[in-house]
Amino acid sequence: MGDLIIVPTPVGNLGDITLRALETFKSCDLILAEDTRVSSKLLNHYDIKKPLQAFHLANEHKVVGRVVETIENNEITVLISDAGTPAISDPGYLLVRACIEKGIRVECLPGATAFVPALVTSGLPCDAFVFDGFLPHKKGRMKKLEHLKSIGKTIVLYESPHRLMKLLGELKEYFDDDTPVVVSREISKKFEETIRGTAAELEQHFTTKPPKGEFVVVIGSK
Repeated sequence: MGDLIIVPTPVGNLGDITLRALETFKSCDLILAEDTRVSSKLLNHYDIKKPLQAFHLANEHKVVGRVVETIENNEITVLISDAGTPAISDPGYLLVRACIEKGIRVECLPGATAFVPALVTSGLPCDAFVFDGFLPHKKGRMKKLEHLKSIGKTIVLYESPHRLMKLLGELKEYFDDDTPVVVSREISKKFEETIRGTAAELEQHFTTKPPKGEFVVVIGSK
């Protein structure tokens, strides 16, 4: 029986890959990738030639059974996402669960994930925090915001550029006016940036400077 190895990949700078991750790529039989085109850039950069198979939100329910069968046939299989650690707001949970149910060994290498550097550099308490990934787009969004406000801990969210302004407007509505908010974008990339202030101040900032890139939003508690 083979193994499933979860391998984090850089969230921006390709130099953030670990030596152990590269060794794992070279020794595995198959790499499952969220987007094979994105992952090919990383693998080609390090001259790694391995079979790639797409494994993403749109097909994971359909292919998870076949993937498990492949691993059972002594295939050492690596799962990666476009950036960061698989299963953290990315595909992976279903496959990990299915492998565990079949008695397949599952290993996860330590490595990159976007919210950790954003949280640490926010200047907000990070001894206890809540990470909630992407908020629901519609159904349950208001209840989620009400719940998050009541937690009393630092909150970490992911957000896309075209929904960031909506989120900042909601933070103005659901949180106190002086609640600290820190927005980090393009972590480890050339145009990495961190902006601190209140939701109203950040909303004004991004009104004059339209949001671009991928965002981590850290919200302080009262």
